[in-house]
Amino acid sequence: MTIVPAPTVAVLGLGAMGLPMAARLAETLPVRGFDIADARLALAEKEGVVPTPSAQDAATGAQVVLVAVRDSAQLTDLLFGAAGIAEVLTAGAVVVLTSTVGTDGVTDVASALAERGIGLVDAPLSGGPVRARQGDLLIVVGAAPADLEIARPVLEALASTLTVVGERAGDGQALKTVNQLLCGVHIAAAAEALALADRLGLDLERTLEALQAGAAASFMLGNRGPRMLQAWDDEGAEVLSRLDIFVKDMGIVGAAARRVGLPAPLAAAAEQSYLVAQTQGLGEVDDSAVIRISAPTRRS
Repeated sequence: MTIVPAPTVAVLGLGAMGLPMAARLAETLPVRGFDIADARLALAEKEGVVPTPSAQDAATGAQVVLVAVRDSAQLTDLLFGAAGIAEVLTAGAVVVLTSTVGTDGVTDVASALAERGIGLVDAPLSGGPVRARQGDLLIVVGAAPADLEIARPVLEALASTLTVVGERAGDGQALKTVNQLLCGVHIAAAAEALALADRLGLDLERTLEALQAGAAASFMLGNRGPRMLQAWDDEGAEVLSRLDIFVKDMGIVGAAARRVGLPAPLAAAAEQSYLVAQTQGLGEVDDSAVIRISAPTRRS
């Protein structure tokens, strides 16, 4: 039986998701990491990740490179910019795109990498930092089968649910866009519902318990609901998912809907809720704080 050696992994970006993913992978695989913040590199080193002084240093010789970027412009710069990693990757390596950047530009990036013999595994993920550290993420993948097989040991170490949705880069982004439409609308709707319950004088903890036991239950209500009640406190809820992420993601949803000529009024309304919250200075706090645009303070 042929023994396939463990791939060397580079994780570029050791932020809220990158660090726990790198730490999880370092339990079983050789992992190098890079981040512009020295403090994040120090934390990664304590988790068994080998710190490097640049993205190129981390990517050199790596078979699998995980990247977490904000948008497609950052992705293009990371790969092909002045210090782009595409120059140091060897043929047969794969870049695993873990971010939600939308379908625009992903196919062009995949084509440019393919010209160098490098694969792009489109693998946006959901679950948050705690689940990332536990290997309990939901990951949806669009990738050529050969590229997916190279990345599979890495993806399986991170995911409890790994769903291959297509063989093209962009297929993963497409499904994640649909996912974010639902998540963004659900959070905004939960916020309005709990704000209404508060103004009607209901006990909010009992309201949450009752709603979660009935047909109105949803993951986002159960997950964000308790944090929405904390969002009214002076210190707010712990930041597990920044509100400005949904400003970005609902923008991606809206752009995708317009591109295919699909009316999406609920998504548009939810996007406006997050934009209003961001203009009120809530972009960097937990997304549960969107409840404060309906009810700035708790009444009951």
